[in-house]
Amino acid sequence: MADEANRAAFMEIQSRMIENTGKLKQVQNQLRNKEWEKKRAYLTLEELKQLPNDTNTYNFILEPKTILMNEQEQKLKDSEAAIATLQASKEYLEKQSKEVENNWRELLQQDPGLAHQIMSMSVM
Repeated sequence: MADEANRAAFMEIQSRMIENTGKLKQVQNQLRNKEWEKKRAYLTLEELKQLPNDTNTYNFILEPKTILMNEQEQKLKDSEAAIATLQASKEYLEKQSKEVENNWRELLQQDPGLAHQIMSMSVM
């Protein structure tokens, strides 16, 4: 009976680990995208600052430089806010992963035979 309970606990921990890893990868991809957006907005702003203030610029249509600068500044702020949120999510998921790993270790320490069963299952 204890073997079945340990096996069920193992399966639950494994499921949580897989789910957590997927979420962590997703957050890391989102972070990379937001970092790229932030960099692009920053570089665009740096280029725009070099132009005279009365210069008309193209976004999709010809418009004053100030409008495009305001848009880029907003993108920069939005990216920074999203990065902060995603970083917090990443840290939370990393903490969850460590907890799951600790649960896994504890389970394997409680039932060393389970580790042998798991290894024999993965070989098949």
